[in-house]
Order: sequence, then structure tokens, then C-alpha cells
Amino acid sequence: MADDGFEIDESVPHSARIWNYWLGGKHNYEVDREAGDAYVAVYPEIVDTARAGRAFLAQAVRHLVTEEGVRQFLDVGAGLPAVENTHQLAQRLDPAARIVYVDHDPFVHALGRTMLAGTPEGTTDFVAADMRDPADVLERAKATLDFDRPIALMLMGCLGHIPDDDEALAIVRGLLAGLPSGSFLALYDSHDQNAALNEAQQGYDDTGAIPYKIRSTDQVRSFFDGLDLVGPGFILYEDWPGAPVERKGLPVVCAIGRKP
Repeated sequence: MADDGFEIDESVPHSARIWNYWLGGKHNYEVDREAGDAYVAVYPEIVDTARAGRAFLAQAVRHLVTEEGVRQFLDVGAGLPAVENTHQLAQRLDPAARIVYVDHDPFVHALGRTMLAGTPEGTTDFVAADMRDPADVLERAKATLDFDRPIALMLMGCLGHIPDDDEALAIVRGLLAGLPSGSFLALYDSHDQNAALNEAQQGYDDTGAIPYKIRSTDQVRSFFDGLDLVGPGFILYEDWPGAPVERKGLPVVCAIGRKP
């Protein structure tokens, strides 16, 4: 049982804990490491994929702060804390930056709330809310963020947890609809054109854990409909300026879009 009184099922792997394992974290259990190793056996590049996601997060935050003047971030589906989280990246560039993390998983929320302390000048909060209810997410974020100023919505490798395509698109649109003009969407995800990745994901889904849907490139791109793409546009992560050489060849797409 965790400190907050909720039960942790150590018999079923947990995606956030597996991701933490791939990133070298310590917040995982044997069942997560076994599932993570099984995934790696079929698709070894998943570790580089996880690291690519963190690298894009860092590059996106840097671009948003230094090039777009953003000082507020709404990180939805945040997952477990890892090295270089959104608030650390943003507040290093501007200590007064405000960040709200959102995740509905009680294990993630309990750890995030205790570990993600920000700067004295800025504000960092972690709220328990479900992205399936955009109105609730936005309402809770208003306690920390100023909705009269631009906000960067971060959706980093999390929309596959919403298997229905229409629902996933409605979630993105619902969240963006509540943000002021001049706000941004930063998003990355894997695409479905790698057979080994698809096979590994199916094997993971078959364990009984919460499945993750890998979408086509066009489906991921549709999340940016109605936005003005900034920087290099919607591209493979390997083509993003400054992407590490070792991140080449991964089925990862990403973009930053501005709300008109």
C-alpha cells in the first residue's frame, strides 16, 4: 500500500513505472521491469524512444520559453517524475515560470506531488484529474495558471492511453478551447509504421495492463488541426533541430502548434 492509502497492484505492469524503468528511474517494481525487458526483447529501440521523448520535451520547453515567450505550462498525462521535468526546464530559464502537472493515476499523483518542488519565485503544482474531462482539468489549473496569458499544453506520449480516435481528438480540442489565444500545443508520439514496435506493444497490451494505441502519422498530425505550426513543423523527431545523433531512425513524430 502506498503512503496515501491506496493499493498498489504489483501483479500487473504499469506503463508509467515501466517508462520510469526505461529512463533509469527507481520508481518501479519487478513486474514492471519484467514487462519492460520483454518489450525491449522485441523492440530494443524503445529505450531510445523513451529518451527521445524526454529530449523533445526539453527542446520544446526551451523553444517555448526563449522563442515564444511562454511562462506557463499545463503538462497533462505527466507520468512519473524523471530527469529534467517540465518545471525544472522552464524555471531554469525563468524562475518565475508556472507549471501545473496533471495525472489521474493515484500512484503518479502521490509521487509527483512530493517530488516536484519548484523555485521560490515560480509555482509548481500537481493535480489529480483525468484528461477525459477537459473542463475539470482546466478548472483545476486555474488555481495556478493565469488564463489571460498564453499557456503551453504539453501532451508528451500520453494520448495512446485514449484508444478511441474521436475521443482523443475531442480531448485535445477541449483542452485547447479553454486556453487563451496565443497558447501552444507541444506533442510527441510514436507512429505505427514500425512492425517491431507494434508487435512489442501488442505483447504488452496482452499482459492485462492498460493498453496504449499507436496511431498513424496522419492521426497524430490531426491533433494540430487549426493550429499554426511553429519551428520546423510536424516532423520526425530525428529531424528536429538539435536531435541527438543516437536518436535517428525512431518512429517518433512531434510538433509545436500555436493557437490563433
